[in-house]
Amino acid sequence: MAKILLVDDEPLLLESLEIILTMSGDYEVCGKAGNGVEALKMISETVPDVMLVDLNMPGMGGIELIPKVHADHPNVKIIVLTTFYDEKNIANAIAGGATGYLLKDSGKDAILNAVAQAIKGQSVLDLKVMQKLNAMLASGAEGGAGAGENSSAAGGSGKGAAGSADLSEYGLTEREKEICKLICEGCTNAQIASILFISEGTVKNYVSTIYDKFGEHDRTRLVVKLRDFSF
Repeated sequence: MAKILLVDDEPLLLESLEIILTMSGDYEVCGKAGNGVEALKMISETVPDVMLVDLNMPGMGGIELIPKVHADHPNVKIIVLTTFYDEKNIANAIAGGATGYLLKDSGKDAILNAVAQAIKGQSVLDLKVMQKLNAMLASGAEGGAGAGENSSAAGGSGKGAAGSADLSEYGLTEREKEICKLICEGCTNAQIASILFISEGTVKNYVSTIYDKFGEHDRTRLVVKLRDFSF
């Protein structure tokens, strides 16, 4: 039975989450912390498989907690559960090591699904969060194109600006670039297979190769890294 550590400063929410997870029959709530400081003390004692973490908490919030947990306990999967989905929080949480990002109004089924997917090593994003992330990618590409033009006019290469970094160093094939673009647009493997008229198994093989080339094995973190490139 997978163990879950809950981290939130709202006692009623902690109780509700404990009931939802326990009644599913698949999970054991091994601890409840009111902030990041308490959570860090509990992790070594409880050894959770997954943490559900709020962002805005007194003492130490989720943005500070996530990278600490990810660095010291890389096997612990971290799912953000919050009311905030602005660009800064999304980017910082994912960059820090969160494997999922849900909003508190997502509902019981979405929370249970996110936990199940996290245990399998998959990332889960709330639809609103995915839309925001896609908007960030789009604005980054547009801004990068402009930055690249300005740099070129000044005699610079523009490499490193959002949307203008060089993909060639990763040795991607044209098909892999197509798949990267579709991943950034939020497509699932099944959707990519349908769009490109290939099997889902073939897509999985391509995605695995892309992970290896970028040194990432988490879809959400790959999307964040791909923000620096245009397709």
